[in-house]
Amino acid sequence: MANKDFYSVLGVSRQATADEIKKAYRKLAMKFHPDKNPNDKSAEEKFKEATEAYDVLSDAKKKQMYDQFGHTGGPQQQGGPNPFRGGFEGFGNAGAGAGFGAGFDPRQDAFSDFFGEFFGQDTQPGRRSRESRGPDLRYTLTITLEEAATGTEKRISFVRQRGGREDAAKLSITVPAGVKAGQRLKLRNEGDGPPGPGKPGDLYVIIGFHDHPLFKRKDNDVLMELPVSFVDALVGTQVEVPTLTGKAALGIPAGTHPGQIFRLKGKGFPDIGGYAPGDMLIKIIVDVPNNVSEEDRQQLEKLRKIANSSPQVVDFKDKMKRLMQQRGS
Repeated sequence: MANKDFYSVLGVSRQATADEIKKAYRKLAMKFHPDKNPNDKSAEEKFKEATEAYDVLSDAKKKQMYDQFGHTGGPQQQGGPNPFRGGFEGFGNAGAGAGFGAGFDPRQDAFSDFFGEFFGQDTQPGRRSRESRGPDLRYTLTITLEEAATGTEKRISFVRQRGGREDAAKLSITVPAGVKAGQRLKLRNEGDGPPGPGKPGDLYVIIGFHDHPLFKRKDNDVLMELPVSFVDALVGTQVEVPTLTGKAALGIPAGTHPGQIFRLKGKGFPDIGGYAPGDMLIKIIVDVPNNVSEEDRQQLEKLRKIANSSPQVVDFKDKMKRLMQQRGS
């Protein structure tokens, strides 16, 4: 992030108050957090830039040095390490389900309780330094797309260390509607216990999805391919299609083309942030029979004249004719 203006990164003026800087960072952090944007390198970079800027501008001494000397930190720092960096050593891949490496300090106090519980941020920065704490644990919970759409409660079993012994634990996990693959649910103090006095670590439940026979997910939309016969595509029809929570009627108008996409508004996944739900996108696959009897073939031959008058067929023939004329063929 060399030579970038930290104030511009956060979208504040140089006269911004500490509270304005904090609010600006919180907004960007919630928007670009890697756990909310799994496998999105652009969002990850923006999150890292915002955190580096906040790390400097929220610290009075660092801010004073930055305001006076910029990124170099003063003449004595020329050619040496940047005194404002260091918040991202060990950051690694913080995409779907990945943890943060040692040295990462995103100023957790700027996050809301929602981020603290759902994305596993420690909202008590000084806690670890005050007392011994056991290791955190991870558990991968695989659910169906339907369960992700409605929310579900699961009971999990796992083994952890408590009091120097193995402890067979069973917990009920509430999975919120709209959860995405790779997101983490944090259960405080449900991890391994420390070897001596202190609090247990946390348990991070990583969400995964079973493969679905019909649906795929993209953000909050659900995608499905719908095969229809060439006759239905030609003359139109009405069909019933499955949705995440039931079924819906879909009208296929006459003259529907292969690859045409129909949208069922609001039939996708709910949004955890409270925004409008996604949609169901249905891609039409025009299917043709493999075997045709002689009698059927004769009937189809009667349709050849209609088929040859199809708009795209006629357009292609016209373009080909003009091309051959230009070539002198």
